[in-house]
Amino acid sequence: MLTDIEIAQQATLQPITKIAADLGIEEEELIPYGRYKAKLDPSLFRRLEKKPDGKLILVTAINPTPAGEGKTTTTTGLGEAFAKIGKKAVIALREPSLGPVFGVKGGAAGGGYAQVLPMEDLNLHFTGDMHAITAANNLLCAMIDNHIQQGNQCNIDPRAINVTRCLDMNDRVLRNIVVGLGGKANGTPREDGFCITVASEVMAILCLADDIMDLKKRLGDILIAYTYAGGPVYAKDIGANGAMAALLKDAINPNLVQTLEGTPVIMHGGPFANIAHGCNSVRATKIALKLGDYCITEAGFGSDLGAEKFFDIKCRFAGLTPSAVVVVATARALKYNGGLTKDEASKPNLEALKKGIVNLGVHIENMRKYGVPVVVAINRFGNDTDEELQFIENYCKENHAEFALSEVFAKGGEGGIDLAKKVVAATEQESHFAPLYDLDLTITEKLDKIARDIYGADGVDYTAKAKKSLAQIEKLGGNKMPVCVAKTQYSLSDTPTLLGRPKGFRITISDLRLSNGAGFVVAYAGNIMTMPGLPKVPAAMNIDVDENGKISGLF
Repeated sequence: MLTDIEIAQQATLQPITKIAADLGIEEEELIPYGRYKAKLDPSLFRRLEKKPDGKLILVTAINPTPAGEGKTTTTTGLGEAFAKIGKKAVIALREPSLGPVFGVKGGAAGGGYAQVLPMEDLNLHFTGDMHAITAANNLLCAMIDNHIQQGNQCNIDPRAINVTRCLDMNDRVLRNIVVGLGGKANGTPREDGFCITVASEVMAILCLADDIMDLKKRLGDILIAYTYAGGPVYAKDIGANGAMAALLKDAINPNLVQTLEGTPVIMHGGPFANIAHGCNSVRATKIALKLGDYCITEAGFGSDLGAEKFFDIKCRFAGLTPSAVVVVATARALKYNGGLTKDEASKPNLEALKKGIVNLGVHIENMRKYGVPVVVAINRFGNDTDEELQFIENYCKENHAEFALSEVFAKGGEGGIDLAKKVVAATEQESHFAPLYDLDLTITEKLDKIARDIYGADGVDYTAKAKKSLAQIEKLGGNKMPVCVAKTQYSLSDTPTLLGRPKGFRITISDLRLSNGAGFVVAYAGNIMTMPGLPKVPAAMNIDVDENGKISGLF
């Protein structure tokens, strides 16, 4: 059996100019980055501005195992399957982060015969967007420390700085650090830290900005610190946003690539859904809606994280109206939610499946609360038994949920034809999309609604630190913004070990932060960290390159 990277390396890719031409993209609207990837010039957006939109399809999932459950694979295969049934679809995905690539999950370009190519480029440096975001974020941090060093005209309190440095890598020792040691010439000593690049506000801003000028304004609106008197200081106050925008001038342009079967993919932005808003860029989704009759996009982790933020943040800001939702489920993840370990969940166990399948039920219910038609994609793994798959299908029937078995990993688009037909049918039903909450609610009311209606919690508690942050945010007008909850992806609760469909729990908010440039309030639930660590045996140990530059070990 071939590995993902072996399948990718044996593929024959079409020149990216051919993929673009088939979409009706003109030569001057394409900025090639080599033969098989390119960026889309802003002139394309201007030309297609008045063209009618296609239909928007979101792919989300149940709560996963630590290995992930093939949401990107399903999204990719579904796009390929649309082509098989004569439908013009454009896939819109997030860019992979180096953290998971070298950590636990591996790459994020799909798998098997439902992959996005060139796989090695996507999972490593791609077109440099992640590095540009990292540089812009760290320029801001350097300018903050320099401002303090050079007289501190804004009267910034070094104990009340609101942004941290970032790095697109899992590196736990950088979570909490001290900077400025070594004497007066080396700056003011203070506590600092790193988040992973995909959790930075700069990433969120890039993904939500309409254009370069909106990007620059949002960067200027980043709340960087408080003064000694408790007043706000923004990035524009220290003159940082112009240079930050210059670093992101090219990164704001979405990237065009292709699947194994030549289906077009627009890949742009990469926020995680457990510690950020978990969706690809608004610009990428909007241009995909103009270029295709259907845009198939995804939101990270389970629907309690990525889909909730897609609906309540991204769709609200961008004026998007989804036509259908696909919920990816696997026997493996349902058995994990039934109490098995990741390794045990790969073996047949009908009793664990029966115990854990309630997790699928709550995700179906939650997606229906947004008024959008739902289809369950049962992503088949090689060790699934017919008895287990039949049990999941029967559960879907009992819950009046449309479903289809997806075998795109093994068969590419051919293995997703039934799913594609059912998703197309779902998009032809009436959609009554509406966000979960009104922006006029207070922050605590919004959090309470998410906790009760999406997580199934009995309510929300706040630490003393969170209450203090809440008061500061309310004083600055954050009450009118949506909320972005950062919590574990493994449970509907804020405790990773409470699997399935937990009852009788409360959500604890440990802190809140105003992402003023992005336009939302981040609420940290439980013991969530914005800088992941590497596992005992990281995926990086299996990645190598030979004397010919051929990479192995990526998956």
